[in-house]
Amino acid sequence: MARFIYALNVSLDGYVDHDKFMPDPTLFQHFIRDVSQMTATIYGRRMYEIMCYWDDEQPGWDDPEREYAEVWRRGAKYVASTTLDAVGPNATLIGSDFETRIRDLKTELSGDVEVSGPKLAGSLSHWGLIDEYRLYVHPVVLGEGAPYFAGVRPSLKLIGHERIGEQAIRLTYVPA
Repeated sequence: MARFIYALNVSLDGYVDHDKFMPDPTLFQHFIRDVSQMTATIYGRRMYEIMCYWDDEQPGWDDPEREYAEVWRRGAKYVASTTLDAVGPNATLIGSDFETRIRDLKTELSGDVEVSGPKLAGSLSHWGLIDEYRLYVHPVVLGEGAPYFAGVRPSLKLIGHERIGEQAIRLTYVPA
């Protein structure tokens, strides 16, 4: 059985916005290792569209960016969307009956599966499917945007914390 992990960068005031702050080199290396160890990733549409950036080589990429793109491309991806007609390489579209299909993935897969996208994670939290929450907290206050916790506000228990790089702290929680 797979373990579903919801992990995203988040501002001090609880918002997710990949255009407002970026990981430093140490945290970026952490993400490369993390993505390479995941069995798969389940994306909401918006997050998948952001991450498709890594499908095509970009001019000016450095070695870590090329390495991240390589592990991202290799990883199995599932995309929950009713508006997309197709998804890119190594991705499977879940176009309807999300709850049933995602519950099936939890029993069919083994290892760690990352959940990416606040709205999608909110649904999985509501269904009781998130096993672990990883908040990569950055010293940025946004005041608006997509909240890390969309919808249901789960009761959580802190099981770990770690400073990664110069700025970020990873807080790890499980449902209480």
